[in-house]
This record gives sequence, structure tokens and C-alpha cells, in this order.
Amino acid sequence: MSGHSKFANIKHKKEKNDAAKGKIFTIIGREIAVAVKEGGADPANNSRLRDVIAKAKANNMPNDTIDRGIKKASGELGSVNYEHVTYEGYGPGGIAIIVEALTENKNRTASNIRNAFTKGSGSIGTQGCVSYMFDQKGQIIIDKEEYETDADELMMIALDAGAEDFSEDEDSYEILTDPDEFSAVRQALEDQGIPMASAEVTMIPQNYVTLTDETALKQLNRTLDLLDEDDDVQAVHTNLEE
Repeated sequence: MSGHSKFANIKHKKEKNDAAKGKIFTIIGREIAVAVKEGGADPANNSRLRDVIAKAKANNMPNDTIDRGIKKASGELGSVNYEHVTYEGYGPGGIAIIVEALTENKNRTASNIRNAFTKGSGSIGTQGCVSYMFDQKGQIIIDKEEYETDADELMMIALDAGAEDFSEDEDSYEILTDPDEFSAVRQALEDQGIPMASAEVTMIPQNYVTLTDETALKQLNRTLDLLDEDDDVQAVHTNLEE
């Protein structure tokens, strides 16, 4: 799996998020609300909340903000009920797109996402129309600049904790897990003091598609930018070769 740098994409996303921290904090705040509602406010007894807290810290969310989010979600102010919704469709050049959202108003979200696809000359499809091209995996990215150690040692720590796969790129290591094993593997790395540039359950394309037409690429980026600006959108997955 080496050669396709996931870390370059992670860094690109973080740079965009650094320019709009409110967006990433909104995303994580909603994830905290859902995690608390489903498993309680104590991270020690709620592995999903532990994972969201780790994601928050990786995105430089202040501890006070994390704590306030947990308290808000567990108190009277946590009365907003967010629903998970997923949309699938195609962008220009047949690029597959999966959009994950958390919303309290599905009609508004559906309208905004349909608009984003339309403005980029894409189309919303039915459930399952592109998700079969992806595998759901826990994905952990480790920046080599942040963790200078023997690759074999890191691989053994990950595999012993339950990881499925380990690969090395020029600038990073990638660890893949079954979604059900993600929390245990992430926790094992955290316990070893291993810094993670990114750690989340995501959708990984089975094959990547190269888009060479400049007009199509511009249209696709139009859709992705509109989705990125939507507070309801939590994550966008494509099979575009960056």
C-alpha cells in the first residue's frame, strides 16, 4: 500500500481546517453530542467518546471546549437530537462521492447537499450506488516527523493491538483496522505515547480514479467546497487520486 500518501491529504485537510477552525470544532462538537447521548458522559466507560476526544485533541481543540461540549451534551442544553444521514452520488468524470452528515433537519441537509452536487455538475444517487467501491476501515496516520522510531517496532505494537494492516510512506505510517477494533488499537497507541496525525473510522476507496480534465476537476472542487462549507456535513469521501 506504500506509494499513495494519505498524509499529504491529511495535511491538506488540516490546512483548510486551520483557516476555518469553527467548522472542524462544529463537526467535533456534534460528534461529542452523539457519543454522549449514545454512551454517556464518562470517557472511561464510553470508547466512542474517547475516540472523539482524541480526534478533538489532534485538531487542537482546547480542553475547556471539549469539557464544555461534554457537559452541554449531558445536560439540559443537549436536547438537540442529531441524526446520522449518508448521501451517495457521482461527480464529474464518474468520481464516486460519499457524504456523511449529522443533522437535526434532514430536509435542509438533503436540499443543501443536492445543491452542492448540482452546482458541480454531479448527481445524487441511491443508497449503495457507490459505497460498494469503498471499504469502511479504522485509519490511523502517524507523522514520521512527530514519531521517529523503528518501523518494525511500531508495526508490532499496532498488530498486537489488533490492527489489520501496516504500511509506510515517505512521510508517514498508516495503520488500518476493522472498525470494531479501531478504539482498542487507537487506545494502545495512545498508551504508548505515540502521536497520531489522524485517527478515525473512514471510507477507503478500493481503487483511485485520476481526473485529468481541468473543467471536470474545477466542477468537482466546486461541489467539495460547498460540502466543506456546510455545517451539517461531517465527512466527505471520494475515490479521486489526489
